Amino acid sequence: MNKLFSPLTLGSVTFRNRIFVSPMCQYSCRDGFPTDWHLVHLGSRAVGGAGLVMVEATAVTPNGRISPDDSGIWSDTHGEAFRPIARFIAEQGAVPGIQLSHAGRKASTDKPWKGGGPLATDQRG
Repeated sequence: MNKLFSPLTLGSVTFRNRIFVSPMCQYSCRDGFPTDWHLVHLGSRAVGGAGLVMVEATAVTPNGRISPDDSGIWSDTHGEAFRPIARFIAEQGAVPGIQLSHAGRKASTDKPWKGGGPLATDQRG
């Protein structure tokens, strides 16, 4: 039997299958807040049948973001902004997940397609 499509239980969480969507940096947030892009992008993976859908690297402090357009969860308001996305993912039968991060010395860089170099404070770094 192929285990890829069989349920998996880890602790108290049961995944409908073993297809997990890895966190992907989208560079599409505003001040750390997810946008409709995230709802559509992540939600479509849940609709497509994934067992786990992970949000991109989500910074625990504003200066810990890889880029100024990365997601954050350093305030209750940020957490609330993820609620509709997590709810939609769960309503589709997938488990919502989040990758917590802090970029350390590699924080404040530009988007990869803009060279990915360091950003100064006046450049939103």
